[in-house]
Amino acid sequence: MALTYTSREQIEVYRFSLPIAIMVPLLAVFFQVFLPLRFPFVSIFDLPLLVVIFFAMARRNPVAGLLTGAAIGLLQDSLTRQPIGLYGIAKTLVGYGASSLGVKLDVESIGTRLIVTTAFYVIHEIVYFSVARGMVRLDLHWSWPHELESAIANAVLGVLLFALMDRLKQRA
Repeated sequence: MALTYTSREQIEVYRFSLPIAIMVPLLAVFFQVFLPLRFPFVSIFDLPLLVVIFFAMARRNPVAGLLTGAAIGLLQDSLTRQPIGLYGIAKTLVGYGASSLGVKLDVESIGTRLIVTTAFYVIHEIVYFSVARGMVRLDLHWSWPHELESAIANAVLGVLLFALMDRLKQRA
């Protein structure tokens, strides 16, 4: 198998219309807040995180990924009873990482999307747990089996959502 080098200029970079860039994150946060009230099993999913990962990998711009993660995380923080900034910090780091990785990997394949989403879910949870427990002194408990199950469930949902949201992309 021959390896090929893809220059930064050859990588597809996408943008989104302003209504899409605003409405998709708002819908994700809305569903994240209100769906678990009616369907408790849905609380395993982190829809805002999946939106951050998708937008960051599609735009492939670390600053845009960072800002997207921060905005969505702070919006999510504002609708929870947790201190403001916990989701903001975790999603900012994920947005930056996903957009930086999007430049280096083919993030259009299903396998890559599964692996990347699983990894960023775990990273998000580790950052969230570390900040919440270490800096804010919240009484949280870590369970590797639960976190790995959640990561895989989010990755599978992410692949399905990413396929739907691929239709919203516009070439930059």
